[in-house]
Amino acid sequence: MSNITLILSNTLKNIPEFCLSHWLLRIPLAVIFIQQGLMKLPLSLADAESYGLSYLTWWFVAFGELGAGFGLIAGGLLNIKYFEKLQMLGDLITRFSGFTIGCITTGVIWIGEPESFTDILLYDNLHVLLWVGGLFFALRGSKA
Repeated sequence: MSNITLILSNTLKNIPEFCLSHWLLRIPLAVIFIQQGLMKLPLSLADAESYGLSYLTWWFVAFGELGAGFGLIAGGLLNIKYFEKLQMLGDLITRFSGFTIGCITTGVIWIGEPESFTDILLYDNLHVLLWVGGLFFALRGSKA
């Protein structure tokens, strides 16, 4: 048994760490939110009312999606060692963008008026995935 553990341990130590793997989650999440924000432009009261929202809420959602998407990209770029003095700002931007993504996605799930929590998990998996991605960046920031 210890032989297998030793072999497995040595094998795992030889696999290089990919320190830029957060971009594999950051870029698609940012693209989705930027795309959703751009699709709402130009803003109109009719679009807001079709979802049962006020114009002010619709405005915050559209620009929140754009800000969260661009914020994820900017937060990741500010985490580069070249911007060493701005890394704390990049972490803050990433966390705020993740929090914004979580809030907007929660609203989207609520507007769908699901019958139960199970319905959300089984039938609204895209929004659950977006919500978890936002939560990940809100909790880990640029330290991912």
